[in-house]
Order: sequence, then structure tokens, then C-alpha cells
Amino acid sequence: MNIYFLIAGILCFVLGLVHSILGEYMIFKTKRNKGKLVPTKVGTELKERHLRIIWATWHLASFFGWCIGTFLVKIALNQGKSGAEFVGFIINSTILTMLAASLLVLIGTKGKHPGWIVLLLIGILLIIGK
Repeated sequence: MNIYFLIAGILCFVLGLVHSILGEYMIFKTKRNKGKLVPTKVGTELKERHLRIIWATWHLASFFGWCIGTFLVKIALNQGKSGAEFVGFIINSTILTMLAASLLVLIGTKGKHPGWIVLLLIGILLIIGK
């Protein structure tokens, strides 16, 4: 086991969690209507659709960080054991990340930001290519 990779992977998970929690608390708390998941309260310079993609993008960083953390933990625990199983694990992790990220952007922007389509397409291409 590579302890350095393991710690780095765990830090990716912690960073993503802290990133999302602090973002919700410090940035989006005052921008959200009571009972709503996605913030929609805007000022004079920011449109609702822009606030929605900022919120979705904020959390995409956490999703991608968790994916990278997963890669690092897997590498740390299986050092020296590469091959089809390892590649399959990376592909499956990436598929789940892309599909979840696509759903987040879709919900966050009510389908108005095309990023969700690209993220979904990447996930589908990986499924087909397995």
C-alpha cells in the first residue's frame, strides 16, 4: 500500500466535502428561497440562469475531486496490480461521476446549460466503449 496516495485520495474527499458545505453556507445560503434546493435569488447584475450554473459548477468541482480521490485510493490499495480490472474500475468511476455531474447541471439549470449534455455524452460513450 502507498500511504501517500491513500492520504492524497482521502484529502480529495475531504476537500470536496468542505468545498460543497462551505459554498452552501458562505455563498448560496442567502441566495436560496426557503425549501428550495437550487438557489434562485438574484441581484441586479446576476440573472437566475447564471446563479444556477454557478451553483452547479461549484458542486461539479467536488464531484470531480471525489472521482480523482477514488482513483488515488484504488491505486494506493492495489499498487503494482494494473490491468483490465484496474482500467475497468477507473472507467466505472468516471462513468458514475459524469452521469451524476450531468444530472446536477441538468437540475441546476433546468436544462438550459448545454454542459449537462456533454457530461451525459461522455458517460454514454464510456458505457458503450466498455
